[in-house]
Amino acid sequence: MGKSKTTKFKRPQFNTVGLPANAVKEVDAEEEDHDDDDDGCPAAELLEKLQSPSADVREFACASISRVVQQSQTIPGFLQRDAVRRLGPMLLDSSLSVRETATGALRNLSACGGQEVCEDMVKHDVMTPLTALLRESCAGFDGAAVQMNDQKNAVEDVANEAVNLLWNLCESSNQALTVFNKSGLLDVVIQCLDRHPHNVELAISAAHCLHTVTEDNPELLCSMNTAVLGALETVLLSSQPGMAHTLLRTLAAGTLWNVKGSLPAARQAQTLSAAVATLSQCLDLDAGTLIPELRQAEEARHSNAPAVTDMDDQAAGELAVEEMDDDEEAPKHKRNGKAARVDNDFSDLLPRGKEELREAMALLTAQQTSLEIIVNMCCSDDPSDDEWEETSSSDESEMGADGLCDGVSNLMSPLCLSAEVHGALINHSIPEKVLKKTQFPKQEAMDVCHQNPSWKSLIKKMQRVQSRALTCLHSILSAMDAESLGGAAALQGAAQHLSTLVFGTAELPKDEEFLEAVISAMRSLLQMIASKNIPQHMTPQQLMSLSEAATRCEVVSVRVNAVAILGITGSTLAKEKGTAETLQLIGNALLQIATRDVDLVVNGEALDALFDVFADGDEAETAAKNIQLLPALKALQPVFKAKIRKEGRGKYSPQQLCVLDNIKINLRRFIGYLEKVVKK
Repeated sequence: MGKSKTTKFKRPQFNTVGLPANAVKEVDAEEEDHDDDDDGCPAAELLEKLQSPSADVREFACASISRVVQQSQTIPGFLQRDAVRRLGPMLLDSSLSVRETATGALRNLSACGGQEVCEDMVKHDVMTPLTALLRESCAGFDGAAVQMNDQKNAVEDVANEAVNLLWNLCESSNQALTVFNKSGLLDVVIQCLDRHPHNVELAISAAHCLHTVTEDNPELLCSMNTAVLGALETVLLSSQPGMAHTLLRTLAAGTLWNVKGSLPAARQAQTLSAAVATLSQCLDLDAGTLIPELRQAEEARHSNAPAVTDMDDQAAGELAVEEMDDDEEAPKHKRNGKAARVDNDFSDLLPRGKEELREAMALLTAQQTSLEIIVNMCCSDDPSDDEWEETSSSDESEMGADGLCDGVSNLMSPLCLSAEVHGALINHSIPEKVLKKTQFPKQEAMDVCHQNPSWKSLIKKMQRVQSRALTCLHSILSAMDAESLGGAAALQGAAQHLSTLVFGTAELPKDEEFLEAVISAMRSLLQMIASKNIPQHMTPQQLMSLSEAATRCEVVSVRVNAVAILGITGSTLAKEKGTAETLQLIGNALLQIATRDVDLVVNGEALDALFDVFADGDEAETAAKNIQLLPALKALQPVFKAKIRKEGRGKYSPQQLCVLDNIKINLRRFIGYLEKVVKK
């Protein structure tokens, strides 16, 4: 029903973190003592300690708040006591340690509180001290570095927390983004990016922030000068080894894609090619091999290290796993009208003794990000919204007499993909590399992660890379033609691979994120195969099991895509001899979905699929009579019209209503067609 639109990925909003490892145990030890509030929230006492003349007490209070607000139920207690206004001045405290922990507390508040809390923080003017802190921190980069015990620059540690807080706020608050644009914060964040040869952690935080603020932000494009673009290109073309630098280059590639309109015309093609080359190199890395190697390296290092660090490692690992578990229930937020999933990356929660785990986390984050950038490249600003409007049912005369669904099928045209982007993706073998990433994670890597508590959190990240690869494959299939993708043999091989992913085990996968991604990719691939009359080999049993699994899934897009797959397969079978029995199975399944599904869009997709399957051919006519399709659709017609009238206006978008209107018209026409068939 309508164009199968690709998902356009936004960067994850939050980078939820805990405390440095040495602070975790302190807070755990003290936390039980703070029960002054009826609900167990120690907000009042901790906020009071912010006024202490002792820097150590202020630091401890900030660190405690940072820890406590990770339990989201405690956040209202802090907000009710004006925590943002009381923590704000701490960002400019005379003590660098207080600055760092105060910024970390606000950062966790923004991360764990979600969009509403971020907007509330901006409303309470957190951006003013934050902007001052960032400017002051960056001014101190090249001055006398204040060294802490781990020999890191304390000023840069403060800046790292501040940039992450800025990133969170700009992702969730339009007002924060406006302040970013007008306050010249771009240059400040670029200064943090420029620290990449010496402090890759700070540079990565800056790159994440830049990748977020440059998306869908035309006002900021005016600030893109030669210095900014030069800094991004320097990072893109850097060659430092290690996964952290791979992630850094990937984020730079994504940011340059976001600001491509600001690039000098003479450099656009060269920069685009370099960006795609970076993504290609990232996807070349085999996480299934590298993760076990990194784990072995960690074990070898630990065998020569004091055992006293094990407790810190275990505590941090358990906290990391806890954060990742929370991510499974992450809400969705919107900025600029687009939904974006919270996707917590807690790599900087890990203590500095976990370098190998940090590397593994950086690798998986880089590959996920690379795939999301490729999706965005394939989902350029296409004319889809205009096309929806052009198919308004108010002008039925433009709908061809021969095609029942011409007004809808016109929406299935490929997405616009410029020759430069198309060429770069093909030259760097991106389609093949994306297909390879759709495989299940290697068992050896899964086993390694299952065996160690602190590495267990990588399992979800590996699975997410696979799901992103499937979504990316869907986007590529929607944006390229069959010949570019290797022709019939390559497409059949891809179809066989996707079938194995779905049907290769005794039970169909239940993970909704995976199911949504694999079914959207399968739909796009089968659509392309059908348009080229290439045989595909899904059995009726597989089709029915896919349909049954989809009807039990709460995600609407899964049900829509499964219905579309039934339609695509059925319309292909209708052209072959001896298929009436299978067409009856498909027809009955589609009728049930059109009648019983609670979502109008799914009802409409099922009707649309019925039109495709039973539009023509002797086998289709036989099957239609056997399942009593005509009386079933006549009974359904008034119900469908009433549902559109009663539910449509408040629940569905104008675009969805436009397509549903067309389906309503096509239903009337299709019933007329079936009546003629019966009279023959």
